[in-house]
Amino acid sequence: MKKINTQKTRHWMALATAVTLAGAAMPTYAGEGHDHGPAPAMANANGPQRMADGSVFLPKPAQRQLNVRTLVVETAELPRAFELNGQVLMDPNAGGKVQPINAGRIEPGPNGLPNAGQVVKKGQVLAYVINGVAPLERSSQSAQLAEFRAAKALAEKRLTRLRELSDTVPRKEVEAAESEVFSLTERITAVSGGLSSKEALVAPVSGVIASAHVVAGQVVDTRELIFEIVDPKRLRIEALAFDSALANNIGGATLAVGEQRTPLLFIGAARNLREQALPLNFQVQSPEQLGLAVGQPVKVYVQSKQKTQGIAVPQSALMKNATNQNVVWVKSAPEQFEPRTVTFEPLDGARVTVISGLKSGDRVATQGATLINQVR
Repeated sequence: MKKINTQKTRHWMALATAVTLAGAAMPTYAGEGHDHGPAPAMANANGPQRMADGSVFLPKPAQRQLNVRTLVVETAELPRAFELNGQVLMDPNAGGKVQPINAGRIEPGPNGLPNAGQVVKKGQVLAYVINGVAPLERSSQSAQLAEFRAAKALAEKRLTRLRELSDTVPRKEVEAAESEVFSLTERITAVSGGLSSKEALVAPVSGVIASAHVVAGQVVDTRELIFEIVDPKRLRIEALAFDSALANNIGGATLAVGEQRTPLLFIGAARNLREQALPLNFQVQSPEQLGLAVGQPVKVYVQSKQKTQGIAVPQSALMKNATNQNVVWVKSAPEQFEPRTVTFEPLDGARVTVISGLKSGDRVATQGATLINQVR
């Protein structure tokens, strides 16, 4: 019996071993809710990545895809520049304002009321102002007009009699009667014209309606601004300089409007401070290409006559790092860019003067620097 039991035990042990080996050869699966998701993807060592020293590895295909462009910089003598806040003004010789002398009600002109942006010519009638007269004053003028007409009728009858008796009356009496009739006629014309006259508002210069502040039937007061006319080809810029010595040290100026830049012609400086600043006046060259509007705030970059050693770099190359420092990205290897902390001064709005942080021969990223700065 023992021998038979031993054989059965060996048989079951061999069967268990075979099942275990078969299970090891076949894949096993976890139950529902117990899987750990797919295996993590392997990092692409050939893609853009930030290195431990802060530099960025950027392969050539990625540089072409990000449209990265670089520029070799050189040290040069550049003018010291200052950034000033400015405002667009009309040229006083090519612009004007339309204001009524008397209070009254607005009536459209021969071509209707002009709209903002409409071209007008010098002397063109833009609107009429019908003089507003108080009822008591109107009745007084009407009574005075009636008296003048009655007196004129009597004077004409007297003149007629004197002319019939011209052979017996002196000539001076006839002339006095004629003069009295003429005087009464002029008085009647003046009084009646005051009751029904209207003031014509004409354009003082040729240009474009910059602003219109009335509608038909509106009652306006004396010296109220009705229309403002400007010549878009002749505009001026007024910038405020808190350093009055800058007025005698201006070598050039540039106007910055968005991405556009245009040179300015310095006209002169005022001799009266405004808000503790000295107004500087500039003439805009080709202002119609910039689409400037009167009252528009702008940035003015004034270059002084003093020179400084620096490197001109496009403003688009300046970035901010994690510590809010100004940096530029320098291409140190064909596929390597490293950040350089720089200090700079304004130059002309499109470029800045780097005082420190760069040296001649460095290749600075001028396009695509924002994308390089975002690589992590």
